[in-house]
Amino acid sequence: MTVFKTNIHRWIVAAAALVGVVAGLGGYTFVYAEGFSYFSTDPKACANCHIMNPQYDSWQKGSHHGVATCVDCHLPLDFVEKYMAKASNGYHHSKGFTFQDFHEPIMIKDGNSHILQDNCLRCHGDIVSEMVGGATTDKDAVRCVKCHSDVGHGETLGLGGPLRQEELKTTGIRKEP
Repeated sequence: MTVFKTNIHRWIVAAAALVGVVAGLGGYTFVYAEGFSYFSTDPKACANCHIMNPQYDSWQKGSHHGVATCVDCHLPLDFVEKYMAKASNGYHHSKGFTFQDFHEPIMIKDGNSHILQDNCLRCHGDIVSEMVGGATTDKDAVRCVKCHSDVGHGETLGLGGPLRQEELKTTGIRKEP
């Protein structure tokens, strides 16, 4: 019986040590990667990784800068779907950046492409309903970004967009009604 208790004690110590190492590494990684920032809607969080700096910089100069942030276009509105998408993206981003196995330039995946399309239509659906209304399958669908790939951000931007409300407050500029 004493040998049995000793073995259980060793397993408990080993399991506790393993949990401690995993929790410690996970906590360090979360802090190092500024994990809490990803719970915000601040576009700067999207540029925590240097790979996204061109997209962030071009968004600042783009036409949607004054009216939409990253989450407005790239995440669903529904609370549960939004955090499921954030979790999925977080997993894929952390895996890709840890193992350096991501495509360059960064390319949108199918699931995120559908979210983007839904959000384009949420804001602009009344304008484009005639064009996208006849599509019955994804194969037939007209994707907004097929023609407007550089609206949110892209290499061809640079015309400058209007300031957002929070930027106006920090600059002291008043927005005309």
